[in-house]
Amino acid sequence: MAELVYRPVIGAAKTFFKALDLKIDCKGSENIPRSGGAVLVSNHISYLDFIFDGLAALPQKRLVRFMAKESVFRHKISGPLMRGMKHIPVDRKQGETAYAHALDSLRSGEIIGVFPEATISQSFTLKSFKSGAARMAQEAGVPLIPMALWGTQRLWTKGHPRNFKRQGIPVTIRVGEGIEAPKDQYAGAITRRLRDACQELLEAAQRAYPVRPKGPEDTWWMPAHLGGTAPTPAEVRAAEAG
Repeated sequence: MAELVYRPVIGAAKTFFKALDLKIDCKGSENIPRSGGAVLVSNHISYLDFIFDGLAALPQKRLVRFMAKESVFRHKISGPLMRGMKHIPVDRKQGETAYAHALDSLRSGEIIGVFPEATISQSFTLKSFKSGAARMAQEAGVPLIPMALWGTQRLWTKGHPRNFKRQGIPVTIRVGEGIEAPKDQYAGAITRRLRDACQELLEAAQRAYPVRPKGPEDTWWMPAHLGGTAPTPAEVRAAEAG
């Protein structure tokens, strides 16, 4: 049933992206295993990130099951689709159920997609990573696959209106080599290696990105340390605390 739902959704997404004339540059898909379980780990800068992360796995003929907040599964439109594609609902008050579900899926050979920052980074920099992805990989005996996206924030992100105009926006995707997660290592140490790998991939995606802001009014999607006007991580934390 999952594939009966998943593949038409992929087709619809590709048609939509073609209509927007997106310029998608994806490298490293060969690092995603063609068979067996794995935890796909990505930065999080847009509401659409899970779609682009999933696209990166298609050349390897893999479908990614993402962990997503439970409210998405209650929506009358997205809910049936998310369930049909076998994505995993996460209730942050009762995360043990989702964790167990993900472990079962990994052990049965599925690829599970995780955003270890938990929420969208409004600074467009990497936030701290939660250790759940590393712990899942350890328990299931599967590799972690780091990846990074850049440009998706220009389409739809927190605090900014959607931009679904036909503008030829570039989206850069980079997938790194797998990281082993031995059971005898501390999950925190594995998580630090994972974050470092995602940071390197993010910087590579940023360097490869073919365009810069068009003018002062277009600098919002660039992080402050690269000369943009996105809030700094400290400013985001202060706003959330306030």
